[in-house]
Amino acid sequence: METTALNDLDRIDGAVLRQGDDGWDEAVLIWNGMVDRTPKLVVQPESTRDVVAAVAFARDHAVLLGVKGGGHNIAGTAIPEDGLMIDMSRLRSVSVDAEAKLAHVEAGCLLQDVDRATQEHGLATVLGFISEVGVGGLTLGGGLGYLTRRFGWTVDNLEEVEIVTADGSVRTANREEHSDLFWAVRGGGGNFGVVTRFTFRLHDVGPIVFGGLIAWPFDRADDVLAAYRKLTAEAARELSAWLVLMRAPAEPFVPPEYHGERCCVMVVCYSGDPDAKDTAIAPIREIGDPAVDLLQEWPYAMQQSFLDDSEPKGVHAYWKTEYLAELPEDLLPILRDLAADCPIHDAQIGLLHLGGALNEHDWDDGAVGNRDARYAIGVNGLWDSGEPDAEAFRRWIRAGWDRIRPFATGGNYVNFQTDDDDQVPADSYGKNFERLRRIKAEYDPNNLFRVNRNIPPA
Repeated sequence: METTALNDLDRIDGAVLRQGDDGWDEAVLIWNGMVDRTPKLVVQPESTRDVVAAVAFARDHAVLLGVKGGGHNIAGTAIPEDGLMIDMSRLRSVSVDAEAKLAHVEAGCLLQDVDRATQEHGLATVLGFISEVGVGGLTLGGGLGYLTRRFGWTVDNLEEVEIVTADGSVRTANREEHSDLFWAVRGGGGNFGVVTRFTFRLHDVGPIVFGGLIAWPFDRADDVLAAYRKLTAEAARELSAWLVLMRAPAEPFVPPEYHGERCCVMVVCYSGDPDAKDTAIAPIREIGDPAVDLLQEWPYAMQQSFLDDSEPKGVHAYWKTEYLAELPEDLLPILRDLAADCPIHDAQIGLLHLGGALNEHDWDDGAVGNRDARYAIGVNGLWDSGEPDAEAFRRWIRAGWDRIRPFATGGNYVNFQTDDDDQVPADSYGKNFERLRRIKAEYDPNNLFRVNRNIPPA
């Protein structure tokens, strides 16, 4: 990248960083420490105008371009090797119109920024469940969280975006303006431009909900799995209950005799009428004799952040996930056996119950598709840098994934895809994929935005 070319970035009001500059290390830090790529330049825009300039620079000088929102994507899609990374972290304002129940969110926001602002009005939209995740990446990939059962995918609650496309145009896209582009960004990832602003529909949620976690010893796994299957077949939509088979952490809230032992953890969020709470969670209470019970009334913002410490920045992460249209009884012993045999200390066999509102939309209502999904399921592993068995761990995760896949829908969540050749965006979008390719050809025919889970132009 020639010095004369860098003069084109002089008009940017935000920071332009090179390796060694103050702020570089924080700018290029992403969550998954397994990703080993480094950009040549980082631009930290302070306005949409700065984003336009950065996109023009990458386009005009044929520079690989990546975009970082929160940097939490497992595939590390923010980082363009030896290219230009746009770090959106300076664009973090949130404006809430409580009367219209809308939130206008800049693309550098983390989930915690949005939750903090909307909860001042007792409002929320569908976001994820780790507060340091970036709103941009989560949303563009479809988005799921504790409120998905009530209100659908995150993009089912997206009303409008402002987006900088490959030709440098700043477009407003919604159901009336550039409706094809709006359809594509509702699940199509960062393939169509750099979104600078999202407008979300808000719902009456909080500020107090009932949630937290409850756990049982692993020798109760058969009982817990069976109870979970029954619970999720009948639960009110206001209740999200996710089941994780894992080892108990050595934390003060866990009795010492369970530290490091396998257990069955249910993560719970009930966001409905408080008077109906006891009825909603009664099937969980009926399981009986938990080793840990941290279910409580607390602020929704705490529900959104209490799992943050389980995914520290810099950890090495690898997982494989799928969607399920149902939870077959035959799958339950497979999940139990996978957890029992797992060689990875910090591993999780996870089930996220999603069925509800998302299933009531047409398949082509947004690129996200997967309207048959009622559960997300994953074999997840985390380990420290330098782990000598890392490759064996990856093989074990893939072998576990192979045992789950026969029960899956064939679709999966693009935000959970690792950087492997055997899971591709076409798997995520199914019959929506060819339409995405046509829209890509219209707005990004030269595939400038390709450092992502890429959709090649038709």
